[in-house]
Amino acid sequence: MIVWVNGEFGSGKSTLVDELRPCWPEALVYDPEMVGYVLREIVEVPTGDFQDLRLWRRQVADLAVGLVEEYRRPVLVPMTLVNPGYAGEIFSALTDANIDVHHFFLQVPREVLEQRIDGRSFTPDKPEQDERVRHWCKDKIELCLAAADTLPSDTVFLDGELPPSKLADQVLARVRSGGRSGA
Repeated sequence: MIVWVNGEFGSGKSTLVDELRPCWPEALVYDPEMVGYVLREIVEVPTGDFQDLRLWRRQVADLAVGLVEEYRRPVLVPMTLVNPGYAGEIFSALTDANIDVHHFFLQVPREVLEQRIDGRSFTPDKPEQDERVRHWCKDKIELCLAAADTLPSDTVFLDGELPPSKLADQVLARVRSGGRSGA
């Protein structure tokens, strides 16, 4: 099974996955952003967003399928994925491989997202780059907020302002009850 934790930049995806790990020690954590970093080293990303690369989407799905099939363990995926076409492409590949996908989306108000992004340091040794990343994340907020209406119909929306422990409890209860989402 795959538990995809989606949401805007700064919504708490990684924090939620970090909270889930001790409660679910057999789960693997797979960050598709790493696939994007590898591709950036190999090919040019004309738009600046590696999600626009068809190869990124294919590799993300293929690696997720491989992790589930090879290791037979649940996989936690913290990744913003709000383009409906891209989400459909990836989730379809996962369900075509007969993998249960639980898709959660953390909803957080714009003001809170901006505060969280401003409070983060992405590249502490490179302040100019840090500021560019913050600016890029903030520029994507509106797109991410609007995308909530285009996500798969069985996406489970969570209040991203709740404490991570409460969110983890909600995710675990949903997953353990067999409530299927995403795809």
